[in-house]
Amino acid sequence: MEPYRTIKYTYTHFTLDYAAMKNEHITSPIPKSYKWELLILLWFAYFLNQGDRQIFSAVLPLIKDDMGLSNVQLGFIATLFTACYGLFVPIAGFSGDIFKRRSIVFGSLLVFSCGTLLTGFATGLLMLALFRSITTGIGEAFYYPSANSMIGQYHHRTRATAMAIHQTSVYTGIIFGGVLAAWIGERYGWRSSFYFFGSVGILWAFVVLLRLRNDRTDAQTIETAPAETSVIPLRESLRKTLGKPTLYFLSLAFGGHVFVNVGFLTWMPTYLHETFNLSLTRASWDAMAYHHICAYFGVLAAAALSDYFARKRKTVRMEVECLGMLLASPFIFLMGYCGNLWHVYLALCLFGIFRGMYDSNLFVALFDVIEPKYRSTATGLMLAFAFTIGAVSPVALGWVKDHFGLAQGIAALSCVYFLSSVSIFIGLKTTFLKDYHVETTEPQS
Repeated sequence: MEPYRTIKYTYTHFTLDYAAMKNEHITSPIPKSYKWELLILLWFAYFLNQGDRQIFSAVLPLIKDDMGLSNVQLGFIATLFTACYGLFVPIAGFSGDIFKRRSIVFGSLLVFSCGTLLTGFATGLLMLALFRSITTGIGEAFYYPSANSMIGQYHHRTRATAMAIHQTSVYTGIIFGGVLAAWIGERYGWRSSFYFFGSVGILWAFVVLLRLRNDRTDAQTIETAPAETSVIPLRESLRKTLGKPTLYFLSLAFGGHVFVNVGFLTWMPTYLHETFNLSLTRASWDAMAYHHICAYFGVLAAAALSDYFARKRKTVRMEVECLGMLLASPFIFLMGYCGNLWHVYLALCLFGIFRGMYDSNLFVALFDVIEPKYRSTATGLMLAFAFTIGAVSPVALGWVKDHFGLAQGIAALSCVYFLSSVSIFIGLKTTFLKDYHVETTEPQS
């Protein structure tokens, strides 16, 4: 019997050791530094997400000349992309509350990078719609709800700061993604821009897969989300999120922001290129760099102040959002109204600072009223509503460009931003305090 017991003992411990070794990186205690490693991994993933999105706008005139497409057709490609994103992001949000977010982020990064790579092989409007709008749009839809919920899971007192840092990857991706795409496009053809970004994204997807922890297992040790490991029924998720009226006011404001932002990102480089006779590379840089560099300061400063004052004042996050949109409105108008290039640059900078104020608490304010285990669903719903509204913007501005001029279309976007600030103000004064969710614990390390 002794040999049998020895063999059984050895087999049992071998099995346990193998299981532990297999899951070591996902079941071990959460290192204190992991929440910042997570942020770095997601920062580069979101950089590629936004960089891929900006390629199309940066080389839009080259695609137009090569394929002979109209302004409305080019606007349709951007609109279809946004519509696909908006339709699939609520599914992505719910998936992030029941499946491993690590796997969802990996799959999203892999799919939208493959879509970007394949866009370079497009030969007409249909292939552009399939690879650029549908494949890339659906792939990108699955990134943000899961990534944002992971940041919220591992960051509590530093949540606004962490999300603001994550948001800076948007600005960096738009600036350098657009400029690099335009530079590559002017020298090697617009297709090479898509080849480059798609290939880099595929490589980073596997880095993310290897380094991210299993957040579903970690949720068992984080007191802020004790029930995240159980499967949440869809009806329960919808009831807990749609039952918070503040969500509607925030979503309406976010819809206005996306409408302005998508139209701005799609057409501003073309506006500078055609109005002031700038090269594609310079137009892409000038349209995005001044605005987003200033947004860096706005988002980080407003986030730090929000994290500090949120301990004493519950309403500060929505107040910062409201003020940011309100102050940004006149400078959006001036971007299209000014005939002097340097005045346009000044308007771009000031729009960037105050837009950064809004971005600093974009989803942090939402998380103030939503329980942790429903946050991916809530993020998905808010994104879906916003991008459904925003999908109209590129094609609408394309139509305005043909009939009235692009300057008038850009200036008119200021009205949308102003009305969005009004929506936040109404929610702040009527529903926020009733919906507020108290969170008192930090993730355990």
